[in-house]
Amino acid sequence: MNLTILNNALIEHKISLIRNKRTGTKEFREIISEIATLLCYEAMKDAKLEEVEIETPICKTKAKILREDNYAFVPILRAGTGMLDGLLNVIPNAKIGHIGLYRNEETLIPVKYYYKMPGDIGKREAIILDPMLATGGSACDTIKCLKEDGVKKIKFLCIIAAKEGIKRLQEKHPDVDIYAATVDEQLDENGYIVPGLGDAGDRIFGTK
Repeated sequence: MNLTILNNALIEHKISLIRNKRTGTKEFREIISEIATLLCYEAMKDAKLEEVEIETPICKTKAKILREDNYAFVPILRAGTGMLDGLLNVIPNAKIGHIGLYRNEETLIPVKYYYKMPGDIGKREAIILDPMLATGGSACDTIKCLKEDGVKKIKFLCIIAAKEGIKRLQEKHPDVDIYAATVDEQLDENGYIVPGLGDAGDRIFGTK
């Protein structure tokens, strides 16, 4: 299985806070960023480190470092940008690409309207950010675009995933690792996650 779920009491507590419709914009935005940081730690467990020699205040020693500029974060506009600061807090030198997709409300099919990546994106590991993995359409389209640009290693990070979205992503892109803070049971007739947390973009940016 290429799915990792953060089964953690602290995560469960924070998810309860952002599910609550009474949680305000500031707190919602801060918690999304905090959960994104924790997702990043989990996603980087298999990161390759480079051995270098450094000098501590006591002596010279061997140490292992992460080449941060080997990574690119790709938030799916607009809600994905709400997770970005959480990852940049721990890997500040990663490059950033953006993809804009909106969902046709009748067909539920994602429509791409913006795509801008680092020029050498094909040489980097790409980490896609989107708070919600619902139908999986936007995630699959983003992965397809990155693969067409030559990206070989891709990970997908989300706060809440629906089983339908996970299944679709695993079927179409079994080589992509999925990291989710939690998994919800189903989608409603409009393709929204139930119980979910509403429209993540509206709640992050205060446009609800």
